[in-house]
Amino acid sequence: MLSREDNELITRVGAGTPGGEMLRRYWQPVAPSAELTPEKPILKVRILGEDLVAYRTNEGAYGLVAELCPHRFASLAYGRVEGECIRCPYHGWKYDRTGACVEMPAEPKGSNLRDAVHQPAYPVRKFGGMLFTYMGKGEAPALPKWDVLAWEQGRRWIRKFAVLNCNWVQAMENSVDPSHLYWLHGSSAHLADVVDHYSEEHDFIPFEYGIMKKRTTTTSKTGTAGQVDQHPLLFPNTLRHVAHVRGTKRMRHNLQFRVPMDDTHTQIFIANFEPRPDFRTPNDADAPMEYYDFRDGEGGYRMTDVPAQDVMAWETQGAVMDRSREQLGTADKGVVIYRRMLKEQIETVRKGGTPMGVAPAAQEKPIITLGVINERIGLDRPEEERGAA
Repeated sequence: MLSREDNELITRVGAGTPGGEMLRRYWQPVAPSAELTPEKPILKVRILGEDLVAYRTNEGAYGLVAELCPHRFASLAYGRVEGECIRCPYHGWKYDRTGACVEMPAEPKGSNLRDAVHQPAYPVRKFGGMLFTYMGKGEAPALPKWDVLAWEQGRRWIRKFAVLNCNWVQAMENSVDPSHLYWLHGSSAHLADVVDHYSEEHDFIPFEYGIMKKRTTTTSKTGTAGQVDQHPLLFPNTLRHVAHVRGTKRMRHNLQFRVPMDDTHTQIFIANFEPRPDFRTPNDADAPMEYYDFRDGEGGYRMTDVPAQDVMAWETQGAVMDRSREQLGTADKGVVIYRRMLKEQIETVRKGGTPMGVAPAAQEKPIITLGVINERIGLDRPEEERGAA
């Protein structure tokens, strides 16, 4: 268990909090790029406790500014895009993508008031069908071009979840808690071949970008032993995974982004990629988007769906789980390692250092491949070695 003080440390995300400052040192997903179109170029978003407006310029670039105009606090979400700028709907003050005020229509000629006004703004980059922003101090670091986002020989699509009513750490701890798979998901998570008793071994290996999780299923109904499922938690708030495309035997690689909206709400985006020789998706293109509501028409969880099963577990822990009251066991080793990593990286940033996995912009790589395998579903070696991606 954690002390109440440590629980506050790792869960609070607002500007100025230790955890929030650590999270701001990483590029964070804003939205699927397909959500912003010439017909609907403005989108209200909430990230790390800040209310922001993302917008698509007439030239196809992107901006991200604070939602409320500093003049009279009207919402820019109802404004309009003009060229590279966004204009407030109330009095017409106009801001460029850096947040500079470039026009105040009602001010007299020669007024220098606009020089004193600057709207908070953050850089935006588009990659793999997603928009990312850097909300930290100083120069933005390299954008990590994970394999799922960088691959082009295949089909890519994005899934956006309904908002989760819980803290982001609850979703991430699940990523290094593999023993829940047998109990929570059962046969709905391609486990039909698993024996009717729990039989797994787990390893958690810290590496450059986070924690590599390795599950070995020791016995199956067919007598197969030693089947490996290996995929990483990418620090701080992403899971790299692989499964079947629903209803098929084709592979679906994915990145699951768990974006803290604030202390008690989380937005999940899943970027999916299916390697296919007959399909090409440029990594600078939009990707189709689908919306997923994990609740049914009566407000309950869709407990036949794996994602909804996970959300049930996370939300019922409470808006912010009280880790000072929990009882951990041997199977929670991965959770303990992740919490320790969170505390270490928060302290690194507090001391002015660079957290793990963050590289200078000049060292940006064209692709970061990850050694993901899942022998249970037929992926016996990383996809890049199979030549399919």
